[in-house]
Amino acid sequence: MGYILFALFVGVPLLEIAVFVAVGGQIGLWPTLGAVVATALAGSVLLRVQGLSTLYRAREHMERGELPVRELFDGVCLVFAGALLLTPGFVTDGVGLLLFLPPFRAAVRRGLASLFAARGGVHTFHGPGPDGAPPGGTTIDGDFTVVDEEEDDPPRRRTDIHPALSNER
Repeated sequence: MGYILFALFVGVPLLEIAVFVAVGGQIGLWPTLGAVVATALAGSVLLRVQGLSTLYRAREHMERGELPVRELFDGVCLVFAGALLLTPGFVTDGVGLLLFLPPFRAAVRRGLASLFAARGGVHTFHGPGPDGAPPGGTTIDGDFTVVDEEEDDPPRRRTDIHPALSNER
């Protein structure tokens, strides 16, 4: 997975630069920049229209007591599409525009569903770890005050837990 992310973070910008140079060589600098700005504006308009439509459909499903799985997936795709269209570049704009097309989103949804079905399910672990700590071994350091109801003394601050937590130096 790390190699895929590395390839995307290095390969996509290089591809975008190559396409910018090729398009700029064909139509010129200002039309190229105008096309980039136009796709960003078109993406924001498409995101608003389709996003609101998806939100209303999800609301209708929830009012009927149904889980809006398809609408949630479409919403994630639309947010991703909007981000791609706001990113300067023709390749990212092309992928973003494809994600605005419902048949393309349906194909992606089917592909991901078959991938998840082939690989099994999602496995989660709930409950404490072997030493009673939360899963993942998270430890939280903090200060606390000892309160003894039987004593008339004011509460005292415990600083013998960790020297770095002491305010008294």
